Amino acid sequence: MTDPRLIRGVGVSPGLAYAPAVLLEWNFPAVPDRWVSADEVETEVSRLEEAVAAVVHSLNRLRERVLERAGFEESQIFEAQIMMVQDAVFLNEVTQLIRNNRFSAETAYEFKALELRAKWGGSGNVRLRERLADLLATQLRVLRHLTGRGDEELFGFEDQRHVIIVAHELYPGLTVQLDRDQLAGLVSEEGTRTSHAAILAHSLGIPCVMGVSGAASRIQPGAMLLLDGTTGKILIEPTIQELEAAQVVATRRHKLELELEAAVQQPSVTPDGAVVTLMGNVDLPDEIDMAVRHGAQGVGLLRTEFLVAGRAHLPSEDEQLEYFRRITASFAGQPVVIRTYDLGGDKFPAAFAAPTEANPFLGWRSIRVCLDQPEIFRPQLRAILRAAADRELQVMLPLVTRVDEVLRAREIMREEAGDLARAGVRAAREVPIGVMVETPAAVIMADRLAEVSAFFSIGTNDLTQYCLAVDRGNAHLASRFTPHDPAVIRMLRDVLAAGQRRGIPVSVCGEMASEPLFAVLLLGLGFTTLSIAPPTLPLLKWLVRTVPMSAARAAAALALEAPDPEAVSQVLRDAVAPFVDLRLIDPNSPLPGRGSGGYFDAAR
Repeated sequence: MTDPRLIRGVGVSPGLAYAPAVLLEWNFPAVPDRWVSADEVETEVSRLEEAVAAVVHSLNRLRERVLERAGFEESQIFEAQIMMVQDAVFLNEVTQLIRNNRFSAETAYEFKALELRAKWGGSGNVRLRERLADLLATQLRVLRHLTGRGDEELFGFEDQRHVIIVAHELYPGLTVQLDRDQLAGLVSEEGTRTSHAAILAHSLGIPCVMGVSGAASRIQPGAMLLLDGTTGKILIEPTIQELEAAQVVATRRHKLELELEAAVQQPSVTPDGAVVTLMGNVDLPDEIDMAVRHGAQGVGLLRTEFLVAGRAHLPSEDEQLEYFRRITASFAGQPVVIRTYDLGGDKFPAAFAAPTEANPFLGWRSIRVCLDQPEIFRPQLRAILRAAADRELQVMLPLVTRVDEVLRAREIMREEAGDLARAGVRAAREVPIGVMVETPAAVIMADRLAEVSAFFSIGTNDLTQYCLAVDRGNAHLASRFTPHDPAVIRMLRDVLAAGQRRGIPVSVCGEMASEPLFAVLLLGLGFTTLSIAPPTLPLLKWLVRTVPMSAARAAAALALEAPDPEAVSQVLRDAVAPFVDLRLIDPNSPLPGRGSGGYFDAAR
């Protein structure tokens, strides 16, 4: 029987919190329809301009506070909001409504704001839908100014201390405007790990759970909550015994953290002698030092999209060269795999004129964009060739579905290498080109792709999405996004076999490799190189050194025969349990019942 006090979501920022719930509702203030006389029109336009300027000033203060508390990358979230507030096209439409219809500033602004929100909410562009919270936050601030409410006291519980906020949706400013002693934790019905509120909560160390269906209706104001941002579980009105058990788990987690620190300097070898290579995935420059500190054996996935994000112009060849040299200098003597621009889907930069597509994740993106727009692709390949003159660099092509995409990329690289040689520019004559396997088509064609590729690296995020027809950014489908689904596992097995037959390396660089139980599954399938997010490197190395390869192989054999993801999870738990306390690594591990002092136990 399921305990009605237990609510599940997705843990996006780790840690335990115990505090009363405060329900947050943030919607547009009531804006009465109001018209003005002809001689008041320009006054209303001035009021709009003044409100926008005031909001920009407030957001700049928030940006500076985040820069101090969290870092530069997080502060750029508010730079994006400032750009939203100042959007010239939108403001011009509001101004025209004031002048042509003699609407008051707040009436015109609300009309256009609701229109834009409806457009974004119904868009097939996932990036727009995910930024709706930012859009609402900025529009709310402007409307509060226009209606005389200001924008600092947005919440209504500023006099309370140590609370857990429960909301339908969270916006980034919430985590920054409240002091840490006010905000114990966050719960949201909407949102994923990549939402701006989640990123800030993680950076600021605030436990947070998102994707909690029905949270606002199931949790009453003032109810005491026990929130676990690691497992994504929330318990309403926990007992004393459950609180004590939670403290025990927290203590064990702290002890594990100390063991992880020691594991960083140890070799990545299983108890029965199998050697495993653990590399780092690097998204941003700030992650380079963390990957080095945590013992990454090179970079298995260097994403390059940050080079174009939020910029008015595409980066030059020299800018890219400088960044690639910085990476390779940090990992001297170790391989660095550069993924070429994975543009499209939700990642078209401001500097690029992106088409409007009904389904952008099945549209013009990744290698397709690079091959169709060689003026983008060629400078990046030239920068890689120059950086590879005395370093071990490799190139990975994203979203490959056809052999001719690899052949064309290799041809362009040969052309650029020839041009550099003729110009007397110091550069490598060639760089190994591999394929990021992340579509069912690439899996099916793996034997042919292996003939033209230097290596395979499996991107389990998109592979799972396309294989299972599940939007990985949709919080309502979070429970269906299961990289350990038997269908995905069999694809992983087949790609590895195709690579081994051809004698090329095959690794995994998707988020699946960062999840402890799934990492054991990957090792058992035969993958000996994993590339993971830098923060998870210590845990994975500790796990490698704790669980024998023989146990992982036995579990993988059973997982390949399992009928569903739940059975796969149970197989993995059974395999790991003799070596590891599952409560420390598995968010869904069933814990002891109330009689033995357990907590978050769904079975009563």
